[in-house]
Amino acid sequence: MKESKCLEFKSAITNSFLKTVSAYSNFGDGEILFGVNDDGSVCGIDNLEQVCLDIENKINDSITPKPDFEIEIDEIKQTIRLMVYEGQYKPYLYKGKAYRRSDTAFIEVDQAELKELVLLGSNLYFEELPYGKDNLTFQELTDKLMEKLNLNAVSEDILRTLGLFTKNQKYNNAAALLADENSFYGIDIARFGNSINEIRDRETIAGTSILKQYDAAIDMIKRYYQYEEISEIERKKVDLIPETAYREAIANALIHRDWSMNAHIRISLFSDKIEIKSPGGLPRGITAEEYVNGDISCLRNPILGNIFFRMHYIEMFGTGVRRILLAYNNAKVKPKFEITDHVISVTLPVITNQYHVTGDEARVIAALENGEQLSSSEIAKATGYTKSKVLRLIDHLKEKDYIRVTGKGRGTRYSL
Repeated sequence: MKESKCLEFKSAITNSFLKTVSAYSNFGDGEILFGVNDDGSVCGIDNLEQVCLDIENKINDSITPKPDFEIEIDEIKQTIRLMVYEGQYKPYLYKGKAYRRSDTAFIEVDQAELKELVLLGSNLYFEELPYGKDNLTFQELTDKLMEKLNLNAVSEDILRTLGLFTKNQKYNNAAALLADENSFYGIDIARFGNSINEIRDRETIAGTSILKQYDAAIDMIKRYYQYEEISEIERKKVDLIPETAYREAIANALIHRDWSMNAHIRISLFSDKIEIKSPGGLPRGITAEEYVNGDISCLRNPILGNIFFRMHYIEMFGTGVRRILLAYNNAKVKPKFEITDHVISVTLPVITNQYHVTGDEARVIAALENGEQLSSSEIAKATGYTKSKVLRLIDHLKEKDYIRVTGKGRGTRYSL
């Protein structure tokens, strides 16, 4: 038995477990086993009944609001199991601070996470909060609705149906994000030359409708990654990067980002790829694996998501990543997804049917082309190279985003 994200061992009763209680109450169910060492070995606890009472009193006296928990005693092993359940009335604070799990430690949440917990505790999304200004105009939204939905006019009742008003009949943040002018950050687009020090073009679109931001981002791919090829009498459009994949990535960045963060979506254009970085990390309730597999089950901004869906900017909810991958089905180099607590990064490579590698790197690629996940030792055996040389070549191929790494230590495996 090992510690995990939802299981912690405590050999003794100290106040440090209260940070764990705060984290589990805020971010997901978890267990604490008292009387167990860090390595999983049982050391036991004396006076089990009194210790249970102490644990309960510490929680009730130190965590606000009161969390939902249960305590069980194992009299044979002399251990105590504390089960903490994610609560509805977030944030759950210990000494005025909220905590979350980070690897094997529990750390204080930052300001952005605290804001999100407060909204969750109020059963609200950021986009539902009142914007604070009533003099909003919606010409961009009106034009798009009339074009996409064949409407003759857009009335206030339609805006209300779309969810752009609070219960007090005030514009909410979703309305402001769709308005012609607002106070929100937007998209920062930069086109680079041979290095990030060589900026050939740059445009920042902020304080305006996200529909206008979307169109401006699409214009960039048309300008720099599309051209026409004439063959005899036929004129054919060529996409260096699939436009369908790019459209999905931009739409996802706009409707899934955390709009409470004062940061731009950053789009970096390179000769061989486009990088799209969206502030806010994953919405709560979604794991990185579920995101990459296209299994998104909840939206951070459901009002915006619904409007993008109605306008056909996105297909069914949760299919965006799969559509991106499908656009690269026959390409050698696939899209790359990187997820941290505060940023989702999507890299869309230029479509290519061949790897740009040295002769030595090509032998490593060939060893992996059957689709298997191999260890460095297995690659060394297949190529005839030493293991140290294989690891150097793998590092080079990782920099080119040609190789995927899974596992750690002796369980590390490599695949294309």
